[in-house]
Amino acid sequence: MPDYRRNRVPGGTYFFTVNLLERSSTLLVSQVDALREAVRKVRAARPFHIDAWVVLPDHMHAIWTLPPGDADYSARWKAIKIAFAKTVPKIEHRSPVRADKGERGIWQRRFWEHTIRNEQDYAAHVDYVLNPIKHGLVACVRDWPYSSFHRYVARGVYAPDWAGQGVDDLPAGERGVR
Repeated sequence: MPDYRRNRVPGGTYFFTVNLLERSSTLLVSQVDALREAVRKVRAARPFHIDAWVVLPDHMHAIWTLPPGDADYSARWKAIKIAFAKTVPKIEHRSPVRADKGERGIWQRRFWEHTIRNEQDYAAHVDYVLNPIKHGLVACVRDWPYSSFHRYVARGVYAPDWAGQGVDDLPAGERGVR
């Protein structure tokens, strides 16, 4: 069995990529309200700060900061995946292995995690999260509705016509490294 090693920094800031099992699916955007509700439920039970998030058709990127003394992001992702799966009709194909384990065929089992090291690392990852242009989904960042980019614009951190340039000039408090 593989030995997956996770870096766990209590109160740390992390970048994540979480994928659907079927990479040609559009489930995350077609069921975005169910995903939002799953995240709300999990945050109510196990708080975390959402620094940035983009939901794409078949995967999502997020940056979270956990509370001081807490490094358990894995339990939060597991709970989000379960809560979301409970709301989606059971129409997906399941492998015999998943069926035997009683698992849905919605999510990839693992996710990518990266511990944010410093403000420059944070800035680069926020730019990555907030930029759906690289996925060929929109011509302008502001045109993608499933992104925390709009929250950054409302706070005056990004200009509405931002096109993927750096956030190095963000005030330190806006960079999320805590």
